Amino acid sequence: MREDYEKYMEKAAVLIEALPYIQKFNRKIIVVKYGGSAMVDENLKKSVISDVTLLKLVGFKPIIVHGGGKEISKWVGKVGMEPRFVNGLRVTDEATMEIAEMVLGRVNKSLVTMVQELGVKAVGISGKDGGLLKVHKKYSDGQDIGYVGEIEEVNPKILYDLLEKDFLPIVCPIGLDEHFETYNINADDAACAIARSVKANKLAFLTDIEGVYRDFGDKDSLISEISASEARELISGGTIGGGMLPKLANCIDAIEAGVSRVHIIDGRIPHSVLMEVFSNRGVGTAILGDGEERFYHE
Repeated sequence: MREDYEKYMEKAAVLIEALPYIQKFNRKIIVVKYGGSAMVDENLKKSVISDVTLLKLVGFKPIIVHGGGKEISKWVGKVGMEPRFVNGLRVTDEATMEIAEMVLGRVNKSLVTMVQELGVKAVGISGKDGGLLKVHKKYSDGQDIGYVGEIEEVNPKILYDLLEKDFLPIVCPIGLDEHFETYNINADDAACAIARSVKANKLAFLTDIEGVYRDFGDKDSLISEISASEARELISGGTIGGGMLPKLANCIDAIEAGVSRVHIIDGRIPHSVLMEVFSNRGVGTAILGDGEERFYHE
C-alpha cells in the first residue's frame, strides 16, 4: 500500500511540475520537426505521436513537419537506383523526385492515421498545398543536385486556417517553384521556415543525438539551455561541427525571426518531447532569445 501511495505521489509531482509550462504555452504554436530514428522504430514513432497529441489535448497548437530520408533511400534502392549525396544533400533527379513525393505522401498519411487513432483531428498537407512553400532551385557549392529546393517564401494561411478549426497540421517538405515544378526540401529547413512564418513559441528538432555539447568528446558537457548569442559564439569558436552546425545555425535563425525557444531533442528516448517541454530540466538542449527567461536551473 505504501509503495502504491508513493507511485501516486510521484505522478502527482510530475503533473505539478508540468503545470507552469502548460499555463505559459497554452494556445501557443509549437512546431515539431520529426525525423531520424524516431521515424523508423515503431515504438518510438508511437511515443512521438502520443507526445504531440498530448500537447494538443492540453492546449498547445502543434504543427508536425516530417522528413523521410531513410524511407526514400530504401525505395530508391528497391527500384534498382543508387542514392547519391553531395555535401549531405540528396541528389534528386526526376525519377528520384517522383519516388520522394510518393514516399513522403505515404509517410504523411500514416502519421495522420496515428494521430486520429488517438482521438485528435489531423490533416496532412505538403508544401504545395495552398502555396505553403515556394522555392527556388538549390545548389551545393555550385553543383547541380537536381530537384532540391531552397525556401524563398512561406504562406502560412492554410496552417492558420487548420489550427483555427482545431486540426493538427502534418506537413511533408515538398514545394513548388515559380514555374510550378516540384522540389524536395530539407525537412530541418522547412520546419525552421514554417516556425518563423507562424511566429511559433517553440520549435523542436527530434534528432539522433543527445543535444549540443560544449565539447563533443566530453559527455558531461551537454548544454541544457543556451542563448542565441552564446550559440553563435560556440559556432565561431569552432567547437561545433558535422550535422550539428547547420542545425544550430537554423536554430539561431529561428530565434532571430521571433521564435521564443528552439529545442534539440534526442528522439531515441521515449517521450523525450514531453520531458523537454514539461520538466524543469529537459533531455536535450534549449536555445532561447537573449532576453528570454531561463527555465532550467543547475
